[in-house]
Amino acid sequence: MADTKRKILDASIKLFNENGMANVRLQQIASEIGISPGNLAYHFKNKEAIIDAINEGLYEEASEILSSYRLFPNLMDFDHQLTKYYGFIQKYPFYFLDLLEIERHYPQIRSKRKVHISKMISQIRKRFDYNKQRGLIIEEPRPGVYDSIARAIWVLITFWVPQSLVRKVEQAVDTREFKEMIWNQIYPYFTSKGIAEYDQLIRPLLEQHSSDN
Repeated sequence: MADTKRKILDASIKLFNENGMANVRLQQIASEIGISPGNLAYHFKNKEAIIDAINEGLYEEASEILSSYRLFPNLMDFDHQLTKYYGFIQKYPFYFLDLLEIERHYPQIRSKRKVHISKMISQIRKRFDYNKQRGLIIEEPRPGVYDSIARAIWVLITFWVPQSLVRKVEQAVDTREFKEMIWNQIYPYFTSKGIAEYDQLIRPLLEQHSSDN
């Protein structure tokens, strides 16, 4: 039974990613894994129940990413977390592309999403303070600058990959491009010490991503 439920959820995620959450019917999900609609209904009474179950898994994965914080005592910490965010967003693009539908029709998902967004932005902002203490980031040029950059980085993390699907970019966004867009928001605020650590730890990784692709 558990195996069938997992197959239903995996098929739903696949179809949601391909067609959009609003355009997928229970019959399509059942057909995708070769079971009857009645059998599907035995496990999930409706589409909302499937979406709720998927969201539980999403929330657990997102929470795990947030917990991967301060695992490394240097800039590798954020880069490691960006790798996790990239994989998460590639796995569930529908969750970001269908943002407005979720906001309108699934209040239980909306409330959890808002909590996660708040935690995510707060964590990004704390990285500025932490790295300023380490001597890698300059003093804030004026009040609120780092708050704004933290929000901008959240937007890039959340929507950079999905926007390529919206624009129907022929070549998929790769890890290097995703990370460079985000590191470029931080780089202008590095001290000479910050630039040195970036050149030593992060730049070689980005170049490796480029050669891999």
